[in-house]
Amino acid sequence: MESGLIVFSGNANRPLAERICRALNCDLGNASVTSFSDGETRVEIESNVRGRDVFIVQPTCAPANHHIMEALIMADACRRSSAQRITLVVPYFGYGRQERKSAPRTPITAKLVADLFASAGFDRVLSLELHTSAIQGFFNLPVDHLFAKPVFAKYLATRPDILEDLIVVSPDAGGVERARALAKYFNCGLAIVDKRRDRPNESTVMNLIGDVKGRNCLIVDDICDTGGSLAKTADALAENGAKGVYAVISHPVLSGQALARIEASALKEFICTDSIPLSEKSIKSSKIIQLTISDLFAEAIRRIHNSDSVSSLFV
Repeated sequence: MESGLIVFSGNANRPLAERICRALNCDLGNASVTSFSDGETRVEIESNVRGRDVFIVQPTCAPANHHIMEALIMADACRRSSAQRITLVVPYFGYGRQERKSAPRTPITAKLVADLFASAGFDRVLSLELHTSAIQGFFNLPVDHLFAKPVFAKYLATRPDILEDLIVVSPDAGGVERARALAKYFNCGLAIVDKRRDRPNESTVMNLIGDVKGRNCLIVDDICDTGGSLAKTADALAENGAKGVYAVISHPVLSGQALARIEASALKEFICTDSIPLSEKSIKSSKIIQLTISDLFAEAIRRIHNSDSVSSLFV
């Protein structure tokens, strides 16, 4: 166990926090995170945090607003209990997709939530696959931004059936950098889907840039929400002669009819991390494979606590 280090969890993804603690060889800190009868969040930190290095594991997944409030109140409780430093471990930053004004009179909620975390008393942030790397600049405090590529690459190295005749596919122009990194790692080609989005959660595949005929296609994206874009991309690749279509997704939001769309699509496997807990139906799906990021985060937490370099993890 790391001396002076203590990890707490809200209710967003306690199983991940427990796996991180096992990797750190420490116990999860005791904290009561419940609700009053009117729905207000109630927090009581039951472990001593005076002078300690506190890490609060809380992805802001659904219900995002509730989990954000839990994180804010936990930070306030730790700050008022004289914690030396408080780090928010937010594997999934839920408001990251609203990072710019996409239309007149719209908010930039990624910045708003970043300010809330700073105001609550967090000293730094540790996250995974932010929707855009520029979101790091929204925080007026240090941000360590991890990538899921090492987790996916380790798994794919055990799957020669996927790596044979591999081509990596970006489902839109905005994700090219993420897809290119994995294509470079496996020394394979890159294809891009030209996608148009007329309204939130709805998109249309327009053109495919690259030759996927007879190839195993690996779609790389940070988020799968309703599954519409992913299903349309997989079907478009199959229609263009792909031998097999797979996907690696950092954050399996999977809201609404996402699971049904994935099941009905040409996708053979949906490979994701445990940044967000899956529903029971999703866990039972034969197409979904979930990999843990606990070792990656445990190592990052250990290095932050010991004031060691974290840069070698940013790959």
